[in-house]
Amino acid sequence: MNQTWNVSIDAGGTFTDAIAQSSTGAVLVAKVPSTPADPSQGLADAITELSTQGMAIDDVRLVCHGTTVATNATLTGAWAQVALVTTKGFRDVLAYRQGSRPDVYSLTPARPRELVARTHRLEVDERIDPRGKVLQALGDAEIDRVVAEVVALDPEAVAVSLLFSYIDDTHEAALGRALRAALPDTPVTLSSEVAREFREYPRTATTAMNAALRPIVGGYLRRASSAVAELGVEAPLLVMQSNGGCVPAERADAEAHKLVLSGPAGGVTGLVGLAARHGLDKTISLDMGGTSVDICLVRDGVTPMTTAQQIDDHTLLAPTVDIHTIGSGGGSIAWVDATGRLRVGPQSAKAVPGPVSYGRGGTEPTLTDAHVVLGTLGSATLASDLSLDREGAERALGELGEKLGMSATEAAEAIIAVSVAHMIRALRKVSVERGLDPREFTLVPFGGAGPLHAGLLLRHLGLAGVLIPERPGIFSAEGLVSAGLRFDDAQTVLRPFDPADVDGLLEWFTTSAEALVARLQEDEIPRERIEVAGTVDCRYMGQGFELNVPVELTRAGLLRLPEDFGDLHELRYGHANRTEPVEIVTLRVTATGHQGAATAQQLDEGTGTPDPAARIAERPVVIPGTGAAQQTPVWDRARLLAGDTIVGPAIVHQMDSTTVILGGQRLRVTPTGDMVLTEEKK
Repeated sequence: MNQTWNVSIDAGGTFTDAIAQSSTGAVLVAKVPSTPADPSQGLADAITELSTQGMAIDDVRLVCHGTTVATNATLTGAWAQVALVTTKGFRDVLAYRQGSRPDVYSLTPARPRELVARTHRLEVDERIDPRGKVLQALGDAEIDRVVAEVVALDPEAVAVSLLFSYIDDTHEAALGRALRAALPDTPVTLSSEVAREFREYPRTATTAMNAALRPIVGGYLRRASSAVAELGVEAPLLVMQSNGGCVPAERADAEAHKLVLSGPAGGVTGLVGLAARHGLDKTISLDMGGTSVDICLVRDGVTPMTTAQQIDDHTLLAPTVDIHTIGSGGGSIAWVDATGRLRVGPQSAKAVPGPVSYGRGGTEPTLTDAHVVLGTLGSATLASDLSLDREGAERALGELGEKLGMSATEAAEAIIAVSVAHMIRALRKVSVERGLDPREFTLVPFGGAGPLHAGLLLRHLGLAGVLIPERPGIFSAEGLVSAGLRFDDAQTVLRPFDPADVDGLLEWFTTSAEALVARLQEDEIPRERIEVAGTVDCRYMGQGFELNVPVELTRAGLLRLPEDFGDLHELRYGHANRTEPVEIVTLRVTATGHQGAATAQQLDEGTGTPDPAARIAERPVVIPGTGAAQQTPVWDRARLLAGDTIVGPAIVHQMDSTTVILGGQRLRVTPTGDMVLTEEKK
């Protein structure tokens, strides 16, 4: 049988992770340094590394890619220069935003960065009212005037967001055609193409962010496609979106704003499959890499979604996996502020120069360096044949400790304590602050640094347990290939629910779904592997915000909408008014084309006691929180068998991650190679 390969590559801030899964069940993994100057080089390096392990380039069938290019550009504000065209009188919508202050109690609040400079915001004399009636027609002379002004600005991208164009896009489309003809090499984004939803500021902000990201994302994806092609890979290149689904690379830049959470979404997709294999209905993911920690709470195997996300106090309208992110990764820099207090992050050493212990020129102590000083990270070779420099880490921690009046070891423990406190607060935010008890949930830590802190989080939060994937450092990449392709559509309607309107609503869902399914079939997804789902944003008449209600896309399902909304309202807020009129705000439809997940491998059955040969070392380790070094066994995860049990304190080492087991905790290997960590019963 011909062997084919599906390749998944997740480019993080420090490492680029890759996994190749063959049609015969073989699995190859690679973890190479990221290349921030040109992330496409890291992508090529990962594929090259897989090929040296036995993956035939000619047999690659599919390449899935999670990228942080849009994320980094958004966080740093390194956007392209945009010219924004708006309806006359609405030039300053981006400056007013939603009228709220980000820091309401501050006497000197700092304004968020403006998405588009005021000098580049132009007005066009046209007007459509909320019902789609034309109040001021857009003439050819006005179009020519605006186009000439835009051309004179020589922008890198153009955004057009006219009033009520989500109802009638005639004016916007006409202006878009003229701009694209005059600027054929400049991307032009129309709000009616990327955000057919109401609320003027979020729609305009989304259009502007999409335009600002398109030259950056488009340029990167062209380089990435070329890098892959130059290696001889002829397979399609898919890119992960924030919604947990993939899109062909050649289409991704048109909706670049949907890639802001490209990388983290792959980990959540993998979590859903992992939880299903273990029969878990309440899980919390903790994806900890070199730069950040991404946390997502999943119940009943359903990926939590949100219809919008906040980016530096700007609202971005896009279906997004509901992920909470904090700047506390393995490369987070430890520093002392002006008051003499220890801080960790959000600044990161990133891939270059990296932590001091990486020996690549880093000088500032990081969380990784703290683990090296304590011995929880040892001298064994890690990914990319990386050997850790303990002396360098001790020197950096010693200098930090002098500022705090601590030894290097005490400073290391303090750094880990602060970082864990950040993680605990973030985990409480997605659980306790939403009325959920974290003690009922299983933590799934992954990323290179996730399992290092799993035991501490288990103890501090009293979690039900911890499930560590077989390849935690590659887990986000592993989730990419099982995500499939996904396309979304939305339309604001703003009308009270009326049974007489149900046929019209069903017609919109049917027409939009058919268009999305056709796009998936163009990408060679067979119809039987395409799933369509719909939701409706609803609210009681007079409410300012809405709930997203899943609906069955049939006439009967839509007729149940008020009842379903009432049920969801009662579940979310504890009450519902069944006699209050319900307003339909926005219709949403999703089409997902499933690629098919790889079959989990089965480990050989062990005796329950690990083979002594799996115990590769014993070294003095200061287990965080204990304050004293003790001889601690180090186990090689690759040599552990199903059913093997390890009692802490102990360390489990593997190429892509390290797991720390505290005293009083027990770790058991499952038949699929995952590991379950629990507190020993007293």
